Amino acid sequence: MAAAEPKTPAGTAAARRLARSCWSAFWDYETPKVIVVKNRRLGIVYRTVQLLILLYFVWYVFIVQKSYQDRETGPESSVITKVKGITSSENKVWDVEEYVKPPEGGSVFSIITRIEVTPFQTLGTCAESMRVRNATCDSDEDCVAGQLDMLGNGLRTGRCVPYYHGSSKTCEVSAWCPVEDGASVSQFLGKMAPNFTILIKNSIHYPKFQFSKGNIENRKDGYLKHCTFHEVSDLYCPIFKLGYIVEQAGENFTQLAHSGGVIGVIINWDCDLDLSASKCNPKYSFRRLDPKHVPASSGYNFRFAKYYKVNGTTTRTLIKAYGIRIDVIVHGQAGKFSLIPTIINLATALTSIGVGSFLCDWILLTFMNKNKVYSHKKFDKMVDAPKRGAGPGLGTSEPSQQDCALTDARGLAQL
Repeated sequence: MAAAEPKTPAGTAAARRLARSCWSAFWDYETPKVIVVKNRRLGIVYRTVQLLILLYFVWYVFIVQKSYQDRETGPESSVITKVKGITSSENKVWDVEEYVKPPEGGSVFSIITRIEVTPFQTLGTCAESMRVRNATCDSDEDCVAGQLDMLGNGLRTGRCVPYYHGSSKTCEVSAWCPVEDGASVSQFLGKMAPNFTILIKNSIHYPKFQFSKGNIENRKDGYLKHCTFHEVSDLYCPIFKLGYIVEQAGENFTQLAHSGGVIGVIINWDCDLDLSASKCNPKYSFRRLDPKHVPASSGYNFRFAKYYKVNGTTTRTLIKAYGIRIDVIVHGQAGKFSLIPTIINLATALTSIGVGSFLCDWILLTFMNKNKVYSHKKFDKMVDAPKRGAGPGLGTSEPSQQDCALTDARGLAQL
């Protein structure tokens, strides 16, 4: 009689079955279950959401925003300016060297249009300005010797002296005398100022794309000597009349020249480098930058002095200058096709289309009349059957197809 074969332990058999299942699962392909619901309203909602998402990505993301491009913002920029023109006041002719401050030709400069001149100031003692707080007095007791007001003109001597005109008195100070408002004379320089010409030479560079360009046309026929800016016919002639700049900023030139102000010349370089370099052009805009509607801080002015000797005494002419300050501001961005942002945005678009399915599933399972029926059809619930004992020594057998029941309370006919 043949010897009986050795029995396989139950634990070893279970381990082998688990290993086979895991190895099979590694090569298996899983796909989600699809249920077609014949509901016209829900279908319209689903396709509408998909269409809106598709339009958003195609029109706004890819066409308007050009998200398929790699971008660089803030170009490297240089600005050189030059002002030309002659004007006159009541008794003097003014040229560029006198009314443009500073004279270096940078991106920020001022054109003087009105001045208040205090001539022949010398170091000495005189009455303080009535504009200074607590400067008025009736007697010497009202003035403290050695007191220094940071908003005043000098060091108080302790005496109360008559003011420059009228019957008022102010405290005497040791300063440059006479003080500014005591003897200043106003002169208007803005008569010819609207015809001043301003050359704004600008060049930009986008290092990421190794792209450079300037705002002056490369011509050798003396083009810049007889042209002025026009956004259609002379875009690359950056010579602007001061009156044109003020007008484009929406300001009245006479009022601005009298009180002063700050005008911004904004140059925008938005370049699509997928096109030719000729399509990358500067766009100019102009606007006032200082708060003109705030009386306490409206206008623009500054002071400077010219020193000289009179009979061996140091003398100066103090000038309070009102003018139009020009700030040239350059900004922009450049873009060029790149595979990485294109793939990222395409993946985002495809993923976002799935929002329609999520929304419609939520409506289907929450608000529809037969939401419980849809829920049963959408989700299959597996229930493990109790283990059946095998014959002696055979271990636990694998569950058969009947050991697992698909719980489906209602049939498709109920849909």
